Amino acid sequence: MSTCCPEARSAAGAGDEVGRLTLVAASQIAPGVGEVIENRARVRAALEEAAAQAADLVVLPELAQSGYVFKDVQEARSVAEHLDGPSVREWSDLSRRLQLVLVAGFCERGPDGHLFNSCVLIDHGQVRATYRKAHLWDREGEFFSRGHEGPPVVDTSLGRVAMMICYDVEFPEWTRMAGLGGADVLAVPTNWPLEARPEGERPMEVVRLQAAASANRMFVVAADRCGGERGVAWVGGSVILGPDGYPLAGPVAAEREQLLTARVNLHAARTKTISASNHVLTDRRPELYALLTRAHEESPASP
Repeated sequence: MSTCCPEARSAAGAGDEVGRLTLVAASQIAPGVGEVIENRARVRAALEEAAAQAADLVVLPELAQSGYVFKDVQEARSVAEHLDGPSVREWSDLSRRLQLVLVAGFCERGPDGHLFNSCVLIDHGQVRATYRKAHLWDREGEFFSRGHEGPPVVDTSLGRVAMMICYDVEFPEWTRMAGLGGADVLAVPTNWPLEARPEGERPMEVVRLQAAASANRMFVVAADRCGGERGVAWVGGSVILGPDGYPLAGPVAAEREQLLTARVNLHAARTKTISASNHVLTDRRPELYALLTRAHEESPASP
């Protein structure tokens, strides 16, 4: 179903396969906090729009089902849903009817009652994997428990799709795990809060994703949100990146709902060579990276 393996999958023979073209899409919408019914309607409309353009893979923002800026844990709990709850059931029906692969974020109530900032991957109506955000941003720790599993890499009907959420991508070790797992494309539901940056510069969140795409030679589809929420503005920086790290669509950087699409050969991500002598995964020197496995208290950079 899903994999997250410690070593790179072999790309032998990958260059001999052409692979079919896939239309990937990032749907930038404006969920409202606590507006579960309205958010389902927003997602439904977004997926219908994507399907009208013949999208094969659609990525929606982080917490698309619930909105983001909760007042307190009680409010988060009031809109949380189990994996088999009404939102994921409707998304599964839409994925089946519209014949697409969907990655979307939701506020999950776990079997033990803990809340998680999660996303789900649905392949033509079948829930294939759920991921719980491992790296919590700012106040998220007041509402959510951290996930304790690495990013899944799922063999879908389109190719190998990995997923993680927002702040997760700021940790190169985490995006590398998706690359080592053999991901053709990394799907990133995100809510990027707007922060000051020099005029003319891209959001740093987008720059980090460009580096991750290039370093792992994989496609990236990031769906950001828009629409102010309780005084928080958003980057609105949805983007689709190629394995060279350069944008194929976006970044949008706009406070409006819209759909980004790009037609790609996902199989191209299985070629990891960048010169006649270099391969981005097999050139690694894990025996020299011991510092990465130490607890942060032991790190010389710790405060």
